[in-house]
Parts: sequence; structure tokens; C-alpha cells
Amino acid sequence: MRRLTLYARSRQVPASLATVVIGAVLVWALTRGGDEGPGDPRLHVLVLGAGAVAASIGLSGQDLALDRTAAIRWVPRRTAHVLFAAAVTGAVPLAVPAVGGAVTGAADGGADGAVLTAEFVEFVIRDSAGLMGLAALGAALSGGHYAWTLPFGWLAFSFVAPPPTSTPAEVGAWMMLPPGTPAATWTAIALTVAGTTAYAVAGPRR
Repeated sequence: MRRLTLYARSRQVPASLATVVIGAVLVWALTRGGDEGPGDPRLHVLVLGAGAVAASIGLSGQDLALDRTAAIRWVPRRTAHVLFAAAVTGAVPLAVPAVGGAVTGAADGGADGAVLTAEFVEFVIRDSAGLMGLAALGAALSGGHYAWTLPFGWLAFSFVAPPPTSTPAEVGAWMMLPPGTPAATWTAIALTVAGTTAYAVAGPRR
């Protein structure tokens, strides 16, 4: 338990977690009463994207040489770190309706006593996993300090991209598409696997 605590502190996990929660609440509060309809995914994607960016802070430690020492089994630790961050990032928007209203405009029930649907849960799992895969890939390619650039850049592109009319366009707009869309699902899976594997094996770039 002590080792886990030390690891969490070295990776700024408490600060990242607080940022994820605060970011979700702020986004919900600032957009409350806006024009987003029940099927508008932008608010949910923004919350998940902000969570992935905040969680990416901990993808590198304070000592990059330690991140490459053979004395520590880094592969399972890094894999668990990415998957745990994805789970927490996805859990926050699922929990916010229970404590404050409705981050889940796509859920049944609206702002009063929102009831989560299986489709919304699938949407959150897909996007949180894919976004954290992007963050992990960013850490492997550019280092922990710049791990946020890939999820942030793809998120920004998704907000301005026109409605997709082809499979490549669906791949580009994957995080905005409804759950069950094959191109979006497979893109998220590919990003999760590729990002997690690259980060677990190579670690954060110097």
C-alpha cells in the first residue's frame, strides 16, 4: 500500500483526480441551461476530453531515468495506470448527475433525476478509453509534459469538423458519433490498444 501511495504521489494522481472532478463540474455549471439538446454529445465529449487532458499529467514522473530502470516492472504499472485513468475519467460524468444535476443530457430523465442509459454508458466508456489511449500515445511520442496535445487536438478537430459522410470522416469524428457506430468503436479500440501498448513498452519520451 505504501508503494502504491508513493507511486500515486509521484504521478500527481491526487491533483489529476481533483482536476478531473472540478473540470467536469465547471463544464456542467457553465453550460447549464444552454442550447444542448438531449442528443448533443458535445458537452459529454468536452467533459471526457478535459478529464483525459488532466489525467495525462501523471503519465511521466519527476525522474525520467527512473521511468526506464529495469529494476521496476514498468509495463504492467503503466498499463494499469492508463486503464485506471480511463476508468476514472469515464466514471466522473456518470457520477455527476447523482450529485448535482445532469451532465448526461443523453440520459433519460433530463435534468431532474437523470437515469443513465446503456447507450450513454457505452458512449462514455468508448470515448474515455479512446481519449486516454491518445494521451498515452502522446506521452510515448512527445513526453509526459505534452501528452495532452493529442487528445486536445483531436477533440478540437471534432468540434469543428463537418458531419461525416464517409468512413474516413467517421474515423475523424469518432468521439462525437452515437454508440454502436462501427467506425467510431473500432477507432476508439485501436487508439486505446496502440496508445496503451506504446506507453507501456516505451514509457514517456525524454
